[in-house]
Amino acid sequence: MDRMTTTTRLALAAAAFALLAPAAQAEPTKYPLTLQNCGETLIFDKAPASAVTVGQAATEILYSLGLGEKVKGTSVWFTSVKPEFKAINERVERLADNDPSFESVVNKRPELVAIQFLWHIGPEGIVGTRAQFHEMGIPTYALPADCVEKDNTVGRDGTRSALFSTATIHQGVRELAEIFDVKDKGDALVADLQKREAAAIERAKAAKREDTSAVFWFSSAEMNIDPYVAGRKGGPAYMMDKLGIKNVVESDEEWPVVGWETIAKANPTFIVVARMERRRYPADDVEMKLQFLKNDPVASQMDAVKNNRIVVMDGHAMDATMRTIDGIEVLAEALEKAGSAK
Repeated sequence: MDRMTTTTRLALAAAAFALLAPAAQAEPTKYPLTLQNCGETLIFDKAPASAVTVGQAATEILYSLGLGEKVKGTSVWFTSVKPEFKAINERVERLADNDPSFESVVNKRPELVAIQFLWHIGPEGIVGTRAQFHEMGIPTYALPADCVEKDNTVGRDGTRSALFSTATIHQGVRELAEIFDVKDKGDALVADLQKREAAAIERAKAAKREDTSAVFWFSSAEMNIDPYVAGRKGGPAYMMDKLGIKNVVESDEEWPVVGWETIAKANPTFIVVARMERRRYPADDVEMKLQFLKNDPVASQMDAVKNNRIVVMDGHAMDATMRTIDGIEVLAEALEKAGSAK
């Protein structure tokens, strides 16, 4: 005989309804929309009908928001586009693998230029300044990850005054979603990124060893000179901080140059090397990095090399991008594997 109380029945019914009910929809964007973005005030009277991206991170955000049809040109690629975006990406013109010209961007007549790095389009941008684009009636939006608590005038790639946080990635996703009036998609994307990050952190908690340390090697201008490694406040530093790993590099610069003798003396538990398709420098090739580590008289003596604790990571995940979450997952897996090998 069913002895369930009326109160219990009502509670279960309410819970079932909550699971079946659709999530609350975000309000449509109200135009004119005014945003403060990396020192500039932007005003949009409507959703842009077209965009050009200068930076892979900006490209993949727009694709993730379902805005691929609006992207008329891309540039600055480190690695292949994510598989789920391959079809749409093949239909978009690539203006340049690396730095596009000012004219190539303007000639697409975009209603928005989305920027990953201010050193491409910023106060002293090598492609152009934001003022130049704005004077032509083309608004520019820079991803907040490259300007929030960061001084881009100090060091080759800028210097951060505080540790990077994926909150600035979420801000960029939400603001672009608001600009294009797809706030529901922005909220869903952020929720997914947050869920994946939390899951990776939990995986790492059970696997982390005491006194675990790491160095992230992005590239080198030449194989026989000091490498560009991750400073203590950028994307890789955030990964290490969240997973309880010590960064052996103490510079606040985004990608400082540090000698192999200094790195070898610190003797990190892991060496994380970037894999990318970009070929600006010889060490962009991950195989060149691996050969160097195994054959260099100094680097080859590190415990991480001798014990094969070299982690290959998507180079784009080492920048402050949505792929930072991919990087956290890769690093958590490396911790698990090292733990099981003890």
